[in-house]
Amino acid sequence: MPVKVGDKAPAFSLIDTTKRIRTSSEFLGKKTVLAFYPAAFTGICAKEMCTFRDSLAELNTMNANVVAISVDPPFSNRAFAEQNKLNFPVLSDFTRYVSAQYTGLIADLGGIPGYTAAKRSVFVLDNDGVVKYAWISESAAAEPNYEEVKSVLASF
Repeated sequence: MPVKVGDKAPAFSLIDTTKRIRTSSEFLGKKTVLAFYPAAFTGICAKEMCTFRDSLAELNTMNANVVAISVDPPFSNRAFAEQNKLNFPVLSDFTRYVSAQYTGLIADLGGIPGYTAAKRSVFVLDNDGVVKYAWISESAAAEPNYEEVKSVLASF
């Protein structure tokens, strides 16, 4: 069952683009935007992550972090982060365990049998890791409402 508003966000331990283990607990103490994206090097995922990149200074004024998560391996995520000059952690959920907990999964993404990815989703967590906003798309082609995310962050 996906995470919903009011839930304590499930703890995670995932590998970043440098193969360093990052835990959800290190993001406590600030608001956190968790952005799950289906696949690196796709147009919509790049547009979404670049929108968060371009908004990061504004989000930082709201005491907020951005953390991106995909099922892609850390090597692909690193190339994707470098190509798009992403200035926030990009984590690899290659086991799909965290994505299944938070978002649920998309089977056969892009019509590719056996390719399972996270649903495009955005969660806003408060300083204590409680979910204040949850958006989970059934369509990999949908983008989140960025202004809505900012509005939620500004509200607490």
